[in-house]
Amino acid sequence: MPIGVLEWDQIGERYYETGVDHGVLYIPNSSGVYDDGVAWNGLVSVTESPSGAEATAQYADNIKYLNLVSVEEFGGTLEAFTYPPEWSQFDGLGTSEDAAGVFIGQQVRKMFGLSYRTRVGNDVDGDAFAYKLHLVYGCLASPSEKAYNTVNDSPEAITFSWTITTTPVPVTGFQPTSLIVIDSATADPTKLTALETTLYGAVAAKPTLPTPDAVITALTTP
Repeated sequence: MPIGVLEWDQIGERYYETGVDHGVLYIPNSSGVYDDGVAWNGLVSVTESPSGAEATAQYADNIKYLNLVSVEEFGGTLEAFTYPPEWSQFDGLGTSEDAAGVFIGQQVRKMFGLSYRTRVGNDVDGDAFAYKLHLVYGCLASPSEKAYNTVNDSPEAITFSWTITTTPVPVTGFQPTSLIVIDSATADPTKLTALETTLYGAVAAKPTLPTPDAVITALTTP
């Protein structure tokens, strides 16, 4: 740890985070591999809502002996002006092969993957300083309320909102996780660019969401 006197709010060190963009919905195949991604336009907000990790006190010998911590879970809320056509299968809507444009509600909701990007700014470079990639695995969307209102003299586009829960996936050397965050300010730029090609696709390759182990390998392999 560096030796010296602490200083606060130095030039270039006044960081903040803002915004959300580059949303991608990843569709798993029959083996659970997220081998196809589609752009999610109109993403308004992603609210990350971890839960659990609550301490339960244990007592012995007339004293507080220890704290047992419950398992932490990751969930959140998506809000958007619109959604990709592929979203219907994850929102409990079934489609008929013979009747195009017909959607059947209250069907089985499928699991999906998600990625989005948030900006990191500072007092020198503004929002262009850096960004963070958020990769989310094992997502399941809960039924949500949709409010359709009449058009009036102050029109507003409605937003759709979904509550998301997750099921963690394995990652070597760590507890299973549903979330990986990658900071462009500290990640290797060349390796990060290669990873983004995997996430967002290329001329001859579909967008895919690699496993946590594959992400770590992509950012550490020489």
